[in-house]
Amino acid sequence: MTRIPWWRDAVVYEVYVRSFADSDGNGEGDLQGIRSRLGHLRDLGVDALWLSPFYTSPLADGGYDVADHRDVDPRFGALGDFDALVEDVHAHGLRLIVDIVPNHSSDRHPWFQKALAAPPGSPERSRYIFRSGRPGERRGEEAPPTDWPSAFGGPAWTRLDDGEWYLHLYAREQPDFNWRHPDVRREFEEILRFWLDRGVDGFRIDVAAGLFKDESYPDLDGRGIRVLNGPMYGRPEVHDVYRKWRQILEGYDGDRMAIGEVWTDGAEDLALYLRPDELHQVFQFDLQLAPWSAPAFRDVVTAAIKAVAPTGAAPTWVLSSHDAVRHVTRYEQPESVPGIGHARAKAALLMLLALPGSAYLYQGEELGLPEVTDLPDEARQDPIWKRTNGQRVGRDGCRVPLPWTGTAEPYGFSPDGVRPWLPMPDGWASMTAEAQSSDPSSMLAFYREALALRRRLRDALPEDMEWLDSPDTAVLFRRGTLTCALNCGENPLRLPPGRPLLTSTPLDGDLLPGNAAVWLTTG
Repeated sequence: MTRIPWWRDAVVYEVYVRSFADSDGNGEGDLQGIRSRLGHLRDLGVDALWLSPFYTSPLADGGYDVADHRDVDPRFGALGDFDALVEDVHAHGLRLIVDIVPNHSSDRHPWFQKALAAPPGSPERSRYIFRSGRPGERRGEEAPPTDWPSAFGGPAWTRLDDGEWYLHLYAREQPDFNWRHPDVRREFEEILRFWLDRGVDGFRIDVAAGLFKDESYPDLDGRGIRVLNGPMYGRPEVHDVYRKWRQILEGYDGDRMAIGEVWTDGAEDLALYLRPDELHQVFQFDLQLAPWSAPAFRDVVTAAIKAVAPTGAAPTWVLSSHDAVRHVTRYEQPESVPGIGHARAKAALLMLLALPGSAYLYQGEELGLPEVTDLPDEARQDPIWKRTNGQRVGRDGCRVPLPWTGTAEPYGFSPDGVRPWLPMPDGWASMTAEAQSSDPSSMLAFYREALALRRRLRDALPEDMEWLDSPDTAVLFRRGTLTCALNCGENPLRLPPGRPLLTSTPLDGDLLPGNAAVWLTTG
């Protein structure tokens, strides 16, 4: 039987490099730390790793402000460490996906430093987006070139002392490239080849819809920022870039792939990026945004599958990531029910893994880690927190380092006595990987069991699914001989026909308790 490409139904584990494992005692995770914990990922049962940016960076935005796309930041290691990691990942039977950040660079990037040193209108500035301002509301005052907002708060333009403004859809330390300049296209094609030559299996493309901007630079005037063919995102010119990237990927052996971070105002817009000569996958984030609700889950799954169906691509499913509140915490309502977040997280995992397509897990969810909501203000580093003066809490709470062993900070993340780059909660001793490995009732044990069972069933399951009749509080669907039942309500649900394979909580005879899920087989 011919296997479909690995990425169509893979389970991919996101490694936020800075928070995974610290091998050298500087309080930050690194590539050698990842190598030391590959056994954890192999035993967990995932198929691939996706690394957040590890490139040379001032870390104004956690590494998504890249100063050198062809080197490893010294705090994370060196190119030799990366090569050793690739070799070890493959030796463990895993694949490796790396982040690529094409929309913008760091303001420390050599190109931008040359642009700052050059006068307005110079060739050095043409690789970025510089514009003149416009008259402000008051006499003698100047306003930004457009009303475009930064995703991190405030305007998307910063004014230089010489009077020109430069564009940054994110932090001011992240100037946007001008993708209409041939140097930019050529540079990123060479960057792709650089990492493909080093053995990576794929790329996750940051801000994949944002590369081109409307050349007339119109105001939004109240429009959404992510509408198709809008001034800031979703420009049609971006598709030529991904057609070329697809050609580059197909020039290498081994099913190399690319998945885009594509935020759109309409799910149907995703299909434009998934045409047979463009990207292999796009992230579909609505499940990550959905509340604990059976109707919401059904709507999200239906829309996600419908969106990619015309292209023949496989859907993707995500519950947590480095940009969102961890789902254990999102599901902790009402808070008066102890452990409800963990119970719901287990149940949601069974739904996620039973769906057709690929699943993307975020580091620490296999340990049941909650969002850290009580970080001290002085510890926070997310530019969202800084640019909004604390009005938006930012993403630090989901980026706290992982607890591996021990009973106190740093819980084996760093050598004893080292303070991690973000403080770790006092109560995580029972949540370490070591503690959970010997507990058959732990979240880690459940993830391992679910992933192992999915892998055994995977090749025999069709790529389509069938909804089954269910009450409003439940989600029931079938894929071949596998049936998944998710009870989002509080009252027990009578099970559909089939023999139970795995449950998120013990059954009560032929009843599925509330906030629980089960896999059944009719084979």
